[in-house]
Amino acid sequence: MKSHTKYLTFNVPARMDLVHITPQVQDAVTESGVQEGLCLVNSMHITSSVFINDNESGLHEDYKRWLEELAPHAPTSQYHHNRTGEDNGDAHLKRQIMGREVVVAITEGRLDLGTWERIFYGEFDGRRPKRVLIKIIGE
Repeated sequence: MKSHTKYLTFNVPARMDLVHITPQVQDAVTESGVQEGLCLVNSMHITSSVFINDNESGLHEDYKRWLEELAPHAPTSQYHHNRTGEDNGDAHLKRQIMGREVVVAITEGRLDLGTWERIFYGEFDGRRPKRVLIKIIGE
């Protein structure tokens, strides 16, 4: 069995944004040489996410509005976490909702995604570098 590890680094200038990363993940699958296996894509920070959904700008705006309604950034005093000197209590909650990772099957050397499925990095406390792990295993 082969394994391949790759790290992506993101420095999103906005506090919250969604970044389409399917092409970078497919590049890692191609680099790995794995034809049949699994690909884990994992956000390595507790204020960001990796998830699968449609690459449609209206949906992305809906996500951002919905997440901000569920866990608004301000006032920052509403979060006990922020009493530690942080201002990102909302980002932890947004990450919990959107998830930590995805696992995608690899078939014939390609990510085996549904017709409209794409992989995204979700940033909820941006403006600093954060990593995403891609781990590929298979034959």
